[in-house]
Amino acid sequence: MSFAEFLQQVGGMGRFQIIHTTLLTIPIVLMASHNLLQNFTAAIPGHHCQVHINANNTGYPNATLRLDSQDLLRVAIPMDGNQQPEKCRRFVTAQWQLLDPNVTEPNGTQLDTEPCTEGWTYDRSMFTSTIITEWDLVCNLQKFRQMAQSIYMAGVLLGSLVLGGLSDRFGRKAMLIWSFLQLAVMGTCTAFAPSYIFYCIFRFLGGMALSGFGLSIACLIVEWIPTEFRTITIAITGFVYTLGQILLAGLSYGIPDWRGLQLTVSLPFFFFLIYSWWFAESARWLILAGKDDRAVKVLQRVARMNGKREEGEKITTEILKSKMQKELSTVKSSYTISDLVRTPAIRRIFCCLSIVWFSTSFSYYGLAMDLQNFGVSIYLIQLIFGAVDFPAKVVVTISMSYIGRRITLSAFLLLAGLVIIANIFVPRELQIVRTSLAVIGKGCLSAAFNCVFLFTTELYPTPIRQTGLGFGSTMARIGGIVAPLAKMLDEYFSFLPPFVYGAAPIISGIVATFLPETLNQLLPDTVEEVESRSQMKRGKDTKEKIPLQNQKKVLLKETC
Repeated sequence: MSFAEFLQQVGGMGRFQIIHTTLLTIPIVLMASHNLLQNFTAAIPGHHCQVHINANNTGYPNATLRLDSQDLLRVAIPMDGNQQPEKCRRFVTAQWQLLDPNVTEPNGTQLDTEPCTEGWTYDRSMFTSTIITEWDLVCNLQKFRQMAQSIYMAGVLLGSLVLGGLSDRFGRKAMLIWSFLQLAVMGTCTAFAPSYIFYCIFRFLGGMALSGFGLSIACLIVEWIPTEFRTITIAITGFVYTLGQILLAGLSYGIPDWRGLQLTVSLPFFFFLIYSWWFAESARWLILAGKDDRAVKVLQRVARMNGKREEGEKITTEILKSKMQKELSTVKSSYTISDLVRTPAIRRIFCCLSIVWFSTSFSYYGLAMDLQNFGVSIYLIQLIFGAVDFPAKVVVTISMSYIGRRITLSAFLLLAGLVIIANIFVPRELQIVRTSLAVIGKGCLSAAFNCVFLFTTELYPTPIRQTGLGFGSTMARIGGIVAPLAKMLDEYFSFLPPFVYGAAPIISGIVATFLPETLNQLLPDTVEEVESRSQMKRGKDTKEKIPLQNQKKVLLKETC
């Protein structure tokens, strides 16, 4: 008997699964807010050097003419190629001759400029405060904006490595509770950060926690859901993430101060922490970790909630051991990241998924974290970028259910890459066309994320599922770290960033075709099971013997 049969015995997709999944899904709403928060907390408003003259400046020859703010700006700040005030330079002396051609400066008419030594003036009509205005991260310091996002993504990366591994050692529920606590505290501390350095430290630690609870939620959802409901369940969680993107647009519009916005998306995690104690630990993990007594209690609890009390009482430790003997007999005493490359089928899955996770995240954040580059309202483009995910995820859900995971993933990645590269050839004057193509590309990448997330949980067996999902998340975070840095390539050629953002998903779309299909298949519980499936598909008569030792107690040392 497989675990899937035990799951059916205690009610399948019953009341417990519905409540459990709903409560696990709610925090995902704010996951999008934290990932994309810097679009608004680090938005760059219009700015120029502080003007060090005023309307009563005695240096102006015509004292009878009253000057307005635009006149003062014109004589104090040089104009760029678009006839907009230069952001990083100002005139050394007021150029009165720009207002009155009859005026000649004492030292001639040379327009000498200097850096903004006295600070900047910001347009606060849209954002009352951002980390840019608070710490003057403009001009030669603007690189620190991209650095802050990369530091956050580095935290997410470390979280997937550390907390994911601890989840396999101590359980999904324990790490979920810890992650909620860490994100609530670090997110709140970020809102009160006294300096840029402390801001980056708190964001880094918050990123770690976000990755930890994301991985734990994924495993707790998938490992309690019957096979036939996995696709729709993962689709629903994807829709919730999309809802979070739309919510972020509304929150940022209503809270233009970055500290208030940061606090608003962080405090709810204290509430999530309170009710997280109700969650049930993954019975799959308990069984494979040798915690049979706890596994029986959890399964009986689920059976009671699903109205299957009598069926649940039939499950005992002895029955559990005897029915799961095959799975337990092929489990090693410990697992490490090396198990992702030790056997041929798992190795191929690992290599292909690593490329797919990296490129999808790289291109996704390349588009999603550059909203101010589209020439329209940042709130509107955030809303559109979020809304496009709904039809995209509906299509990908239907496609995954009827066509399959592999073809669906490959098709959406290829389409995303082609659309992004096509945007290179659209003139900048056609903002609507450029924005539309970017929205289509972002929608395809969101659909690909939904697909690869489910695909990964189905491809890896239970003992290394968290490890595999964690390493996929690791590759995604590396893509997220590199994405804002790739934007700097436009200093050399303007077409380079969109070209690399488009080429990455095209390459991974081709790579995805080498993955095995998992449509309508049970979750594999052992490495041997995955290898056996692979050999059967290749038509082999003899199976490769995999040296796995028998041991009752399983300590899972996985890095995810």
